Amino acid sequence: MHNRFVVSWSGGKDSCFATILAIEQGLQPAVLVNVLNEEGQISRSHGIPIAILKKQAEAIGLPLHLVSSSWSDYQPNFINALTYLKNEYKLDHAVFGDIDLQAHRDWEEMVCQQAGLSARLPLWKMERKALVLQMLEGGLETMIVSCNKTMGEAYLGKILTPQLVQELEEKGIDPCGENGEFHTLVTNCSLFKSPIQVIVTGTQQHNDYWFASLQ
Repeated sequence: MHNRFVVSWSGGKDSCFATILAIEQGLQPAVLVNVLNEEGQISRSHGIPIAILKKQAEAIGLPLHLVSSSWSDYQPNFINALTYLKNEYKLDHAVFGDIDLQAHRDWEEMVCQQAGLSARLPLWKMERKALVLQMLEGGLETMIVSCNKTMGEAYLGKILTPQLVQELEEKGIDPCGENGEFHTLVTNCSLFKSPIQVIVTGTQQHNDYWFASLQ
């Protein structure tokens, strides 16, 4: 066993902190994997441009494997990517940033089993607010880059702070965004050699979600 792992890297706080904890547990990161939209320009879930994902990977010092996919082909494409990366990088595990959604864990364990990997979820069952505060206390800097209509576009580009966590909680919004209320982009953390610079140039709405235009 090499204890080498691939990270299902969204670019956001949860996958980043899961990576940090996996390393603390003695595992060795080898590669990041991210699924893009069909056009291959932005990440599937968070709407982060390729150039920024590459900046993050460069700051960490790991290769980034990108997969373009529709939602309908997501599962087979993800399994194929994991299988390829397992062989290419001699991997044992895949690390995910999910916290307590059992359906997500079930899916991750299923795709990993098909790829011959073990699914590792270092954040699993951690209390959500305590977890996000632990991230911030550990020096993780992260920006809200997408959110639902209930939150509204005014939150796009805001840096997550303990004060903002409290504000979100008072509005009935999960402080981790685990229910899909918002997604984040990490601009600095203990993994990064140096912070990455990101500018919000505008906002756009797709269905019930707002997304920041980033460069």
